[in-house]
Amino acid sequence: MSASEHDGVVKVELLYIDDCPNWVAAARNLRKALDAVGLSQLEINYRMLGSGEEADQVPFAGSPTILLDGADLFSAEGKSYMAACRLYSTPSGPAGSPTTEQLAEAIAIHGR
Repeated sequence: MSASEHDGVVKVELLYIDDCPNWVAAARNLRKALDAVGLSQLEINYRMLGSGEEADQVPFAGSPTILLDGADLFSAEGKSYMAACRLYSTPSGPAGSPTTEQLAEAIAIHGR
């Protein structure tokens, strides 16, 4: 998948809340995943949500939420209407961030 396959620039956004530190690991894994799928040129936009009202305005399912072109890469896990940490199902059990491999797979699926 390349940026040109999206008729323009792919927008990558990581939504998080200040009270949840899991976004740091998610950011690291997301960068590795983008690099692994050949999208190392993409910039990750970090957006801290300061209130529940802000979270209601975006597809936010808890911190961190990772969006690609405005779509939650793990949208099957639901939407949160409150600012809270998010849990992801990983091969090692529940975690505060998806693995690099899970992110790379989700990015590839999104690009189809």
